[in-house]
Amino acid sequence: MAESGEALGTVPEHERILQEIESTDTACVGPTLRSVYDDQPNAHKKFMEKLDACIRNHDKEIEKMCNFHHQGFVDAITELLKVRTDAEKLKVQVTDTNRRFQDAGKEVIVQTEDIIRCRIQQRNITTVVEKLQLCLPVLEMYSKLKEQMNAKRYYSALKTMEQLENVYFPRVSQYRFCQLMMETLPKLREDIKEISMSDLKDFLESIRKHSDKIGETAMKQAQQQKIFSVVLQKQNNMKFGKNMHINDDRVSEEKNDVLKHVLEEETENEEEGDEETFENYYRKQRKKQARLVLQPQSSMHETVDGYRRYFTQIVGFFVVEDHILHVTQGLVTRAYTDELWNMALSKIIAVLRAHSSYCSDPDLVLELKNLIVIFADTLQGYGFPVNRLFDLLFDIRDQYNETLLKKWAGIFRDIFEEDNYSPIPIASEEEYKMVTSKFPFQDPDLEKQSFPKKFPMSQSVPLIYIQVKEFIYASLKFSESLHRSSTEIDDMLRKSTNLLLTRTLSSCLLNLIRKPHIGLTELVQIIINTTHLEQACKYLEDFITNITNISQETVHTTRLYGLSTFKDARHAAEGEIYTKLNQKIDEFVQLADYDWTMAESDGRASGYLMDLINFLRSIFQVFTHLPGKVAQTACMSACQHLSTSLMQMLLDSELKQISMGAIQQFNLDVIQCELFASSEPVPGFQGDTLQLAFIDLRQLLDLFMVWDWSTYLADYGQPASKYLRVNPNTALTLLEKMKDMNKKNNIFAQFRKNDRDKQKLIETVVKQLRSLVNGMSQHT
Repeated sequence: MAESGEALGTVPEHERILQEIESTDTACVGPTLRSVYDDQPNAHKKFMEKLDACIRNHDKEIEKMCNFHHQGFVDAITELLKVRTDAEKLKVQVTDTNRRFQDAGKEVIVQTEDIIRCRIQQRNITTVVEKLQLCLPVLEMYSKLKEQMNAKRYYSALKTMEQLENVYFPRVSQYRFCQLMMETLPKLREDIKEISMSDLKDFLESIRKHSDKIGETAMKQAQQQKIFSVVLQKQNNMKFGKNMHINDDRVSEEKNDVLKHVLEEETENEEEGDEETFENYYRKQRKKQARLVLQPQSSMHETVDGYRRYFTQIVGFFVVEDHILHVTQGLVTRAYTDELWNMALSKIIAVLRAHSSYCSDPDLVLELKNLIVIFADTLQGYGFPVNRLFDLLFDIRDQYNETLLKKWAGIFRDIFEEDNYSPIPIASEEEYKMVTSKFPFQDPDLEKQSFPKKFPMSQSVPLIYIQVKEFIYASLKFSESLHRSSTEIDDMLRKSTNLLLTRTLSSCLLNLIRKPHIGLTELVQIIINTTHLEQACKYLEDFITNITNISQETVHTTRLYGLSTFKDARHAAEGEIYTKLNQKIDEFVQLADYDWTMAESDGRASGYLMDLINFLRSIFQVFTHLPGKVAQTACMSACQHLSTSLMQMLLDSELKQISMGAIQQFNLDVIQCELFASSEPVPGFQGDTLQLAFIDLRQLLDLFMVWDWSTYLADYGQPASKYLRVNPNTALTLLEKMKDMNKKNNIFAQFRKNDRDKQKLIETVVKQLRSLVNGMSQHT
């Protein structure tokens, strides 16, 4: 039962295996068959039995199928046998047709092969053309590079190299000729660098040589442009303006020609080789050139040409720098040029300040100023700041004024030396108008007088007035083109004119007044001259106002100090008159030859004193042209000095003895002095004012002549004293001189009672006077 059970179980399995064998591919039968052997022992026998049974079933089915189709197969064989004959005929026909086709296709094949060969050649030609078209630009550019190298167009050659490397060589880099070309480029670039460095050196040398001409051309252009601007302001004439523009263009072209000549290779140098190397070398060399340009010649201050060469070199240097800044990239920068200019500007200012200080000629200083203005305007047109140069001009303006003052000091001295110090004689109306056209003189009384007549001032007055105006014009010349307002120019003119009046003219007048050969007549004329010059100051202010169009009523307008200048000079002249008059009096007094021991007087005044009085009368006659107070002061000063001199003569310590006769003679001289004072030598004195100059002498002499000692001693110290002006010390000194004289002359006086009494009286008075003097000293 168990075996039958197992057999029943294996049958479906074997059927499944058989189905898998029939349905699967032969390559997969192996695993299926292996499962037959793996299941149970002897299972393969059963499987084989089952397989044989299956084969027998299939054989039966095949046999049935063959029996079913056998008749059809026989019929098909019969049909095939019938067709074999037709097939052989068809074969023969096909073979014949194939032969004929083969024979006919041989020519086509030959032609086809020719066409193929032509097509291949055509394709190759097209390829070659394409490659050549790709290579030809490279070869053309390389040929162009060679031509540029031969023509020394290195900047263009560098651009061509750049195009070859970046554009053309990458297209044909696989070709050997391209490799060869690429290998030559570094050598060419190195050659260009060496040549460019050499050209840069030549360029630097060239611009150094041409800097003068470039600067000269640029300054001429700036000057003509400035002239054009001034003319354009004055004349609004379009045609004239057009002509000026044409001329300006011509100057510009001239300057550009020079720049083109010296800069034609600089652009090429910009990108040649190592840019940094070129930039550093260029800047280093240019700084050296700048130091050389800024170094002036030692004799530059002697002529204007020296300054002009100095300025043209500097202008040329910076015009080139500005041009290079704008036509190149990287070689110079704005920061570099600004730094270079600031360094140069400091040096220029130091040089100009040092060299201008040596200039003593105002014309040279003025020309220097004009050159500095043109220099500044030129560089300002190229964008360089020049404010410090205009500030420098203010320092030079002060120096210019100093040189003008020195020059005009010489002019004033010459005028004073050539003056005859006498009123200007006028013989005709033409001469009168000629003088008044030079000097603003107005005097209705003089106009009414008939010819010939005289101006009160001397010939130096109109000349001085003209020269002051010339000085104002000269000072104005420096103020032009300084870009200053009319108010500032007006202030400059007034200040410089004040310096001329208060310092130069005043100094010349004072020196003139103090000269030994200037006498009293000349001093009188100098006072008259200064009076008229003082009156003319208002006309000088009007003259400056007309120049600057700045009203004198403006708050900040500087006034001319001429009034104080001429007043000071006049006071100095007055003082000199007093001094010289006193000196003249001293000269006459020194001629006095008194016999101090004479017994009696001569009965007439001394000769020296009469000569002195006559001199004083004549000199005071000249003083009538002076202002009243001056003449009165001079007369009073002369009388006081004469009185003092006479008093000192009496009290001289070397004079030991004086007789009464000498006192009487001295009294006669004093009387003449009093008569002179009472004759009113100078009008304007009230009463006996002038006589009071001799009151001390008069009271002293009266005391001795009258011998009124009792009154003197009794009234001493009283306001109403008759001898109020007599000092006890003075009286004592003179009395002792008389006492000694009496002792010498009266040896036997003790034998005469009167003489003894007089001697005792003298001694008594002397004692009393000494007590007064001692009391005064103790009180003091």
